[in-house]
Amino acid sequence: MPTSILRPSRRGVLAGLGFVALSGQRAFAMGPGVTRPPGFYVPDEALRHERTFMQWPVSREVHLERDFLAYLQETIAEIANSIVDFEPVVMLMAPEHERAARRLLSGAVEIWPIPTEDLWARDSGPLFVVDGQGDLAIRQMNFNGWGGKQVHIHDGQIAARVADRMGLQLLDNGLVGEPGGVETDGEATLIAHESSWVNPNRNGQSKEEIGALLKEAYGGLELIWAPGIAGEDITDYHIDSLARFVEPGEVIIQLPAEYDPDDLWNGAAHQTFDILAGASDAAGRRLNLTVITEPQRVRVRSDDFVASYVNYYVCNGAVIAAEFGDRETDEEARRVLANAYPNREIVLLNVDALGEIGGGIHCATREQPAV
Repeated sequence: MPTSILRPSRRGVLAGLGFVALSGQRAFAMGPGVTRPPGFYVPDEALRHERTFMQWPVSREVHLERDFLAYLQETIAEIANSIVDFEPVVMLMAPEHERAARRLLSGAVEIWPIPTEDLWARDSGPLFVVDGQGDLAIRQMNFNGWGGKQVHIHDGQIAARVADRMGLQLLDNGLVGEPGGVETDGEATLIAHESSWVNPNRNGQSKEEIGALLKEAYGGLELIWAPGIAGEDITDYHIDSLARFVEPGEVIIQLPAEYDPDDLWNGAAHQTFDILAGASDAAGRRLNLTVITEPQRVRVRSDDFVASYVNYYVCNGAVIAAEFGDRETDEEARRVLANAYPNREIVLLNVDALGEIGGGIHCATREQPAV
């Protein structure tokens, strides 16, 4: 098995707004010993959603092979059709693609005429924030194609266009990056790889300055950094294919079956594990880590293939996750997710097309929280 299976590289890689001040809002308590700063914050993904946003992949500059693009569209449609059984889904696409897309999408999936290039709604889609008082806004993360590695003429404008259509405030503190590169417990703690943020292809500030901007953007108090890996994949090692918060104090992390310090990706995954195992959250709790074993017998044998069980999506009443054809680890992943989310249906899908281009289900989805 190639130990680079965790690597989030992508096939077909090609080479703002002012800060909005928040004032007059009171701070409020969230969990033991935690007082969140006043203003907007990113809530826990596991809380109730109003809907899910997704993006329809269409660009032949990004996906050069027509047949593979069709395969991708079928996979995105299957994910959307699975989620819409549990909550509303909006698919973003230019109007000229709607007729063909409708052949694959459930009639329950709503289509909004917002142009897209690729499918990564987690990174280029709207990042919704709430203020705990019934207000909703969108956080602008200034998506720049993972540091200029991919065309983003339309994808770079999606957050602003969704905010305009919904009549929502667009908040921007100048930070450049992708929400797939940071995990939040919805309370006040963040996890991120430095390689995705403290990187001149996105931000030119110091680690401390970038950390402060991330905490402001997400409404966080504590940011746990791990080094990650820069320059080896398009995302510079997004955290959401490796480790995810289940709830405050609880993290699921995927690790290879055996430790190999000589393998770059294996070693980096264990390094992140060690850092998280020794870390405390904003409330002073030590993090409890649950390990899912990386699959070994997968259907796609490629150095670029990402087989991440933790790149799952939590929606109303369900967890939508991937299976990879390894009976033993697929079943382990189902058990771990069922234990972590006991009141939700666990839906496992074959999304190998996304793994071939370096992502998964979480990368392709973005929740709008209910307020």
